[in-house]
Amino acid sequence: MRVLKQVLAVAAAALVGSRAVAAVQDNPWLALLLGTATAVATLLAYGWVVRRTERREVTELARSGAGTRIVQGMFIGFVMFAAVIVTIALLGGYHVHGVGSVTGVVGLFGFMAAAAVTEELLFRGLLFRLVEERLGTWLSLLLTGVLFGLMHLANPDAGVWGATAVTIEAGFMLAACYVATGSLWVPIGLHLGWNFAAAGIFSVVVSGNGESQGLLDASTSGPMLLSGGDFGPEAGLYTVLAGLALTVVFLGLAHRRGRIVPRRRPVDVPAADVTVS
Repeated sequence: MRVLKQVLAVAAAALVGSRAVAAVQDNPWLALLLGTATAVATLLAYGWVVRRTERREVTELARSGAGTRIVQGMFIGFVMFAAVIVTIALLGGYHVHGVGSVTGVVGLFGFMAAAAVTEELLFRGLLFRLVEERLGTWLSLLLTGVLFGLMHLANPDAGVWGATAVTIEAGFMLAACYVATGSLWVPIGLHLGWNFAAAGIFSVVVSGNGESQGLLDASTSGPMLLSGGDFGPEAGLYTVLAGLALTVVFLGLAHRRGRIVPRRRPVDVPAADVTVS
């Protein structure tokens, strides 16, 4: 019941906000405003419901150092995706034709902020954290990573490989980031930096959701393992490898910091002595 209350509270705030953002998607300034408002609303909903149901301080969203951690995450996500795009470009799979839509960048940031915050709160803040408490880090990473990938099957140009790629490069990597830092701010920033770089700067398809009108007027070409095809570069081999590399780095940090949670073992209760009279 606790999990249900938490998921419903965050999902309700996210649903109302996403509907509002979708309604004004042609107005970049309103999209920025409502996207940011949706991110704030879901953060407040998460903090409220966790404090109410778990009766504790929400340390994973501690205010101290939040800004720095978001910026750190955004930097990692942006650099990671930029490196992927540069690699694809050097192999002839990414082409810049000119300048795209400067105002489109504004609206995309609002949309991506709402999506990054909502997905991290639901998948890492709630599902991963609560499963980890019972099954440990490794099983939680596997189960929630696969679920995160399967969620993307609902996207317009998704497929089995696209969902598999997202599972590896994002589902596992973002969970590992949370484990390594003990904070939701870093994976939120990483998720936002990655998606904004993809849509807002390099103007590529993000997770099969169609072309983006970002800062650059660009296109991709070549085999799917290079460009990702209709799903976008996230289905490309280089994005998968980059996400996998970061997953290993984050898990290494988590291990050194003693943040890997073992699977909870059942406690053996000795049988009561029975005296026969």
